[in-house]
Amino acid sequence: MQEVTEDVAVLRRTFGCFPSGVTAVCALVDGTPAGMAASTFTSVSLAPPLVSICVQNTSETWPRLRHAPRLGLSVLAENHNEACLRLSRKEGNRFNGVDWEARPGGGVFVLDATAWLDCRLHDEIPAGDHVIVLLEVLSLAARPETPPLVFHTSRFRRLAPV
Repeated sequence: MQEVTEDVAVLRRTFGCFPSGVTAVCALVDGTPAGMAASTFTSVSLAPPLVSICVQNTSETWPRLRHAPRLGLSVLAENHNEACLRLSRKEGNRFNGVDWEARPGGGVFVLDATAWLDCRLHDEIPAGDHVIVLLEVLSLAARPETPPLVFHTSRFRRLAPV
């Protein structure tokens, strides 16, 4: 075992050993789609139905999304690696080349995802250099036969049968 040091690269590499799915969290803001990729998605509660993502305190996108009445959360499919990279950009049109649709209420969803959750902000909890965002799920749809995009050791991966 190695002591935790100020070298965040070691910590990031260790955290990256845990595979995660990748989501897109998007909404219409002033009539224009805004969104970001989040690999920290997890289910939290069945009653009430809650999920969470973690967002860096330095995010310039989350302050724009947090006030949207509805947030579209799309669980990206294995063929969405380019869409994920675009939604992760710091500059430019993140939705250029991303197939999406807006739903009533303003949630924006990536087409052909493995699941979609129409959400609203439930709570935010400060957590170090991030904020834990709790989202209440209002409606949803799933295509479990569609394999998800997986992020592991700083690379996109695909699930394989065992």
